[in-house]
Amino acid sequence: MAGHRPVVFNGPSGVGKTTLLKMLMEEYDGVFCKIVAHTTRDPRPGEVNGKDYHFVTREVMEAGIAKGDFIASTEFSGNMYGTCKAAVQAVQAKNLIGTLDIDMQGVQNIKRTDLKPLYVSIQPPSMAVLEKRLRDRNTESEESLQKRLKAAKEDKELSKEGLFDVIIINDNLEDAYRQLKDALLEEINKVKKVNMSS
Repeated sequence: MAGHRPVVFNGPSGVGKTTLLKMLMEEYDGVFCKIVAHTTRDPRPGEVNGKDYHFVTREVMEAGIAKGDFIASTEFSGNMYGTCKAAVQAVQAKNLIGTLDIDMQGVQNIKRTDLKPLYVSIQPPSMAVLEKRLRDRNTESEESLQKRLKAAKEDKELSKEGLFDVIIINDNLEDAYRQLKDALLEEINKVKKVNMSS
């Protein structure tokens, strides 16, 4: 796929990925653009179709996967999630860096495509810190929380296997953000250069 390299973000729920991505989008407005994924789950309060996710039926999603429209798809807690090629191409056509926030299975799926993104893993300083952050959010049932912590432990182990170009430990938000910007500076400058000359 032509265009700027997208950035794939991975890390457990509650690690601060969404906050870091938001900071990046705000500081570099006109450089980054979220690649909107598809899901079969119902929208949460405040979520907007086409902005947060493309909310679709399982039938629509399964048909798209069967046709090869998706570069990555996975199932979590009974819902399907996926990233379609058209969403990536739409962002690249705007001369922007697309950002993808996906789980470990999605990372492994994308490794088998010709996308060649920059892979960034955001990790907690410890499992205890992550558990506290998840409990403080107060959005999970105990069963769901345990499921997320188990997935986080598996992610942490897999992140050590050389899947990622950059691993950032989010112990302090400002430090983590500085590391993230440093890691993406080369790509940011490429976009700015192209946009200035056009």
